[in-house]
Order: sequence, then C-alpha cells, then structure tokens
Amino acid sequence: MDELRKNAIVTARMEGYTAEGHGVCRVSGRAIFVPGALCGELWAVRIVKVTASAVWGKGETLLEPSKDRIVPDCPVYPRCGGCALRHMTYEEELKMKLHRVNDALRRIGKTELFIDEIIPAGKDDLRCKVIFNVGEKDGKPAAGFFRARTHEIVSTEVCPAVPGEAMAARRAVLDWMEEFRVPAMDEQVGRDGVRHIFFRTSRLTGKCVVTLIVSRPPAKNALFALVERLREKLDTLSGAVLNVNTARGNTVLAGEFITLWGSADLQEGLCGLRFALSPRAFFQVNPPQAEKLYEKTMEYADVRPGTAALDLYCGTGTIGLVMASRGARVIGAEIVESAVENARQNAADNHLENRCEFICADAGKAAEELRRRGIRPEVIVVDPPRKGLSHDVIQTAAEMAPDRIVYVSCDPGTLARDLGMFSAWGYVPLHGVCVDMFPRTSHVETVCCLCRQKKDFISVPYEPENGDYLKQLK
Repeated sequence: MDELRKNAIVTARMEGYTAEGHGVCRVSGRAIFVPGALCGELWAVRIVKVTASAVWGKGETLLEPSKDRIVPDCPVYPRCGGCALRHMTYEEELKMKLHRVNDALRRIGKTELFIDEIIPAGKDDLRCKVIFNVGEKDGKPAAGFFRARTHEIVSTEVCPAVPGEAMAARRAVLDWMEEFRVPAMDEQVGRDGVRHIFFRTSRLTGKCVVTLIVSRPPAKNALFALVERLREKLDTLSGAVLNVNTARGNTVLAGEFITLWGSADLQEGLCGLRFALSPRAFFQVNPPQAEKLYEKTMEYADVRPGTAALDLYCGTGTIGLVMASRGARVIGAEIVESAVENARQNAADNHLENRCEFICADAGKAAEELRRRGIRPEVIVVDPPRKGLSHDVIQTAAEMAPDRIVYVSCDPGTLARDLGMFSAWGYVPLHGVCVDMFPRTSHVETVCCLCRQKKDFISVPYEPENGDYLKQLK
C-alpha cells in the first residue's frame, strides 16, 4: 500500500469511468480516479489524495493513448467547468453515459433492467439556456462558468457549447459594467452588484431574452443604457429583464423580476405545441432532444384518448400538455407558482384547458391531496429534479395504483435508488432509454417505464365532470 501514498507515481491502465467522466484504474485493489484519462489508456499517475473511501490521481504521462482521444475544440478546456468530455470522441461519450446508467441500475437499484439504447444529440444542438456567473478579475468585471469544484470564474470570449448571441450578451453586459462602474456582487466582503447573466433563446422564434441578476438595482440611467446596448448588439432580443435577488447562497433566480424592455416571456415549440416561458420557468435546454425524450415518454405512458394521467413536477406543463394533445385527461403539479401560471396559459394557448388542471404544490403534498380526493390515474409521469423522489411521493404514487409509472430522470443514481424503492411497492421497470440532452457534459437523461405486477383493478374510460378529470375506480 506504500505505492498509494501521496505524490507516489504508479503505472496503471484505465478500466472505466466515474459518474463525472474521470478515468478509473486499480492499484493494490483500490480504485484511483484520474481526471482527463480515457478507458483503455495506460498512464503514469501521481497520487494526489488518499482517503478511506477514495484515491485521487493526476495523469503525469500518457504512455498509451486511446483511439477515442481527440484535441479539445475549446481554448479554456478543461479549466472551465461548463463541459467535461471534450477530450473524447462523441461515440465514446455515448458509451460512457450508457454504461453509467446501467451500472447505477445494477449496483444501486439492484434491478434487472438493462438499457441498450441512447439517443444521440444533433451536431448543431447548442444550449438555448445559459447562465454566466459574474465576478471580478484583475479589477475588471468577468463572466463565465465556474472551474470544477471551485468558485473561480473561467472567462472566455469563445464557447462552442452556446449560441454566439449568448456570448454577445455577455460581452455587452461586461462592457456596460465597466463603463458605468457597476460592480460584481461579492458576498464575502458584503458588496452588492451583478450576480449572473441569464440568456435564453427560442428555437421556434429565434428570439432571445436577457435577464440581469443583481443583489441591488443599478441606477435608472445605467439600466436604460444597458437596454440600449443589448438592443444594439442583439438583433434577436425580444426582452430585457432585471431580477433583484437579495438571497444569500447559490440560488440564481429569486426575488423580484422587473421587465425593463419588451416581453419577459419567450415562445418555444415542442411536439407541435407552443409554450410561454417566464424567466423562472424550467424548460429543457435542448428542444430537439426534448422532443425525442417526450416521444419516448408518450410511448411508455401509452397515452390514448381518455387516458387519465397525473404529471408530477410538471414545470410549465410540457409533458402534461403533450399527453393532453393526444387525448389524455391530465392533472399536473408543480411548486413554482410562475411555472404553474405558464402551464395554465400554455393550456389555454394550445386550446387544451378542458383537458388539463394544474395545481401549485410540492409533489408530495400534491400527490397526497389527489389521493385524498379519490384520484386513481391510469398513468403517472414523474420528472423530478436531480435529488429524485422522496419516500412519501413514491408511497403515495404507488397507493394510487396506476397501471404504469413513467420516470423521467436527470440523475442515474437517484433514478436507480427510486426504482429500487418502487419495486417494494410492486412496480418493476420493464423498459428504458437514455437521451443525450447535454453533449460534452457527463449529464444524461433516462426514461423508464414501470408496470404494476399485480393487476387487481379494471381500467375504464372516464369523462370529466364538474372539473374533475380523474376518478378512483371502484
């Protein structure tokens, strides 16, 4: 074990990847995590950290490179934490992501489900939502992404992962900050100022909205000048918004939203429907891939005219409205009030309000309330945040006894954990597919279809009555 002391150099071949895409090798029976190493490569590795649970190394010399190693197409990679996999071919990236999901299903969930398909992203799929962190470097304002596991801002004028307009908006704000001496916020020294630059664009309309997040509003003449500068630099700008976020910590969007010019909302399209997006509303950052994700969700949900459906963590209503457009009767639940308002407006805009009901509540409380009201949906769709589902949500959903539960996940670990808990309630995952929503990062989306083992009920069509869209079947 002396060879695993700090600063020792060992030679080892990479056998796999961590969840973040780091290479993994084994020495003296212990796994060593090596950032930037590819599976199959032979490296001389310097040991940098040894703990009871993990060993971290740094690749010193690449002795045998992988055929899947490529030259990164970004000038600040890998210092910038916005991407993690620009040193490998896209084919290897897809293999890594698929293996990551199946490994979690086996090790964490103890399930027998094996997923053999991952849907790749298109070559031109850039992120339509970008949040730049703002700080100061060398006495000047800077904006970019954080270096991995730090709050160090990596600033660059070129980013292959985001639209050119996002970079133009970033530069316009930084130039404005410098000209009007608007500082960046520094929580440690108690200085108010700019926290983030939030850019969002629509694939449907080509329009964009820029939201400036601050801890204290700048002077009115400065804000007027910012709007003029953004309009001058961005031909596609349709709205400029100020978000006054006084909360401490890392919450990006909170507090008061003030529309400085134009409209705060964007119109986006998915699966033939239109969606209005407020700055706070969650929406998939890759609409072309989101359509493929939702098509698989509809396939697993087996949505038909009259299907009674519950959509938990519904956001702006995207999944629920796609189900409704295919004839389902849908109740959606979401905790963000502005997103629920967007969902209701989206239902009206798409002439689907008679098929949908959206309620503002935490998923657990919403599911419990619907169960109390005697609702027994045929299908429940869950699309939770990275932390997954609570035990209460899983129990309440299972007690509703739906035919199917469709789980849309952005984290393989919590997905696998939750599938294991669902199995205790008689719901077994039968099908699954991965979708690459975030090329060049370690993130991967997964859709799984769970079916109830015991069929002790009969499903019958139900027509809405007095606003109730779902009904317990006696």
